[in-house]
Amino acid sequence: MRQSTEDRSRGEGQSEMAASQTRDVPLLEREWPDAHAVLVRALRDPQCYPHPVGSVEHIETHISDLLLTGRYAYKLKKPLDLGFLDFSTLADRRFYCLEELRLNRRLAPELYLDVVPITGTPSHPELGIEGEPIEYAVRMRQFDQSGLLDRVLARGELTAAHVDEIAQSVAQFHAGLPAAPADSAFGTADSVMQPALQNFEQLQPLAERDADKALLRELNAWTRAQHETLASLFELRRRDGFVRECHGDLHLANMVLIDGRVRIFDCIEFNPQLRWIDVVNEAAFLAMDLQQRQRGDLAWRFLNRYLEITGDYPGVRLLRYYMVYRAMVRAKVAALRAVQADVGRSARQSLQAKCHAHLMLAQHLTTTAEPALLILHGLAGSGKTTVSQIILEHVGAIRVRSDLERKRLHGLDEAARSGSKVGGGIYTRSSDAATYQRLADLAQEAVRGGFTVLVDATFLAAIKREQFRSLAAKLGCPFAILHVEAAESVLRERVARRAAGGTDASEANLAVLDRQLASQDALSVEERSWTETFHTDHLDRAAIARQARGLMQRLASGII
Repeated sequence: MRQSTEDRSRGEGQSEMAASQTRDVPLLEREWPDAHAVLVRALRDPQCYPHPVGSVEHIETHISDLLLTGRYAYKLKKPLDLGFLDFSTLADRRFYCLEELRLNRRLAPELYLDVVPITGTPSHPELGIEGEPIEYAVRMRQFDQSGLLDRVLARGELTAAHVDEIAQSVAQFHAGLPAAPADSAFGTADSVMQPALQNFEQLQPLAERDADKALLRELNAWTRAQHETLASLFELRRRDGFVRECHGDLHLANMVLIDGRVRIFDCIEFNPQLRWIDVVNEAAFLAMDLQQRQRGDLAWRFLNRYLEITGDYPGVRLLRYYMVYRAMVRAKVAALRAVQADVGRSARQSLQAKCHAHLMLAQHLTTTAEPALLILHGLAGSGKTTVSQIILEHVGAIRVRSDLERKRLHGLDEAARSGSKVGGGIYTRSSDAATYQRLADLAQEAVRGGFTVLVDATFLAAIKREQFRSLAAKLGCPFAILHVEAAESVLRERVARRAAGGTDASEANLAVLDRQLASQDALSVEERSWTETFHTDHLDRAAIARQARGLMQRLASGII
């Protein structure tokens, strides 16, 4: 290009933006939407661009137009005011293009290149030519649209490894963000409530079915009641630094697979209140999106991996509220797009169906089953973590792991080797007591948030098992012991292989296994009445999932 907007805009700021607002109102703003439509049609001509273009593909959302030219993609903001965003002036659109560039370079710097001024006229636009800008576009490196993760999922190609990679990326991203300034309003209970209520205000007049209108009233009442219950926790999270300048729109359609790696793009740039949010609000968005796409297994995998990395289990109490809120956001986006003039009948019906599906998911999320407290029990190498992973993905649960929380208490990373000897270092009696107390504290938070909890530890001492049975009684929730067992020869082979690999959070070796075999407290007759046994000599994932679902049904019916 003759002159990049990145170079031209360096050093320019709000003062220029304010000055531009005093100029004559540009044609595009006087005659919206006609002039904008003319401009977008003209930009479909390959001759408009200062680089070779074979053909131009146009993609439209409720707030943007995207022109795909092969090498680059140009994103224009529609000149409109929807209340939660305002792109009504040229100065606004330039400012938010620059914000989009700044924010998205945090996660996808290789995709976001610069902001390009469009000169000429709406019917004869020019890019890269000096002159008075009539519009601005964010220039991005174009990628293959088939790599978008919603499409990857639809083809059945989204893997557990991809989900783990996303969890790692989001957790690292959140860890590197500064907390909201103490004197800002971001993250206050009132600011959390405002966009939630705005969803209902904007959706109510768009709802066409009487059933949807009734559902909106029901969800509105639930949201208000939950907000009142959680208000002090919103404020506590803000005080403790969990409100940060996040991505703001974390769902599968804003992620793409490029050269085998996931890239996250398209942050919310248009409204700071919608991105300066609690980090668990952001995690809830992707979990909701996966559930809506009928992949609850991946939703639970993502949530648990994110929590394992961050240790942010206190935020679990807010998960359900935020998942409902996020379902309402997606319902609103679909409804707003459905009523725009350029949408055809078939597309409108599809968008209305999408809106309804998200409303139904929101309702489902408010009426989930009673939570339970489940503890794993078994020797090193028995497969407790593998079994709990299968269970959490198939029945939906939050897992807390002793191997991770023990290291977190001692300031160690998950994969760090402590060098501790049997019964020493981070494995002393006092360290054991502190670890199990932490597991109990985290489990209590999750149960109070309405979630079933899996506590992954050996629980070889009867006193530890009783500690958690008493906790379940205090919380008024069902309790069960998940006994995981395998032949001693299998245990020894697994422990030796894992110790040699050195990549697992567990540091158990054959000496640890020998000590466990010699010192474990056998399950009592009474304990066996609320114990479910999983045999793992030959791991059958489908059988474990079926067994777990049966267990949850018996717990719900009070049989156990």
